Amino acid sequence: MSIEAAPISIREARPHEAEHLSGLALRSKGHWGYSEAFLAACAAELTIHPQQIEGEQMDVVVAERSGKIAGFYALAPVSASAFELHALFVEPQHIGSGIGRVLLEHALALVATRSGTTLLIQGDPHAEEFYLAAGARLIGSRESGSIAGRLLPMYEIAIR
Repeated sequence: MSIEAAPISIREARPHEAEHLSGLALRSKGHWGYSEAFLAACAAELTIHPQQIEGEQMDVVVAERSGKIAGFYALAPVSASAFELHALFVEPQHIGSGIGRVLLEHALALVATRSGTTLLIQGDPHAEEFYLAAGARLIGSRESGSIAGRLLPMYEIAIR
């Protein structure tokens, strides 16, 4: 069985994995051809801390394939009915293999179990096709937390 055909398992992240997840986020972002200087400017915003994984303010969930972490997402409530996807990253060798779709579907299901009606996403411009294909609609833009003046698209997915 090829690695791409191996089943995907989903589980909660563990605090000791924070550094690995932070590196994964940078590798995934780097897949889109951003410069080293750009990635360095984004590093703090893309860092996952053990406290975020341990805390109750955010859910950090990983996808594994063949026993190795292939991607993750981070989700937090912004109101009683709205949640924001703070991160969704896939290891570059797994981009396009379905890991991102599985992670997003899991996040949507989690929001639904918490009576959420909306998932908000500040996406990278390179992820537009992915989010639109998943049923998101563009609702505007928001300034990047890493690069002053850089506007990033904001999407919304209504939870059915």
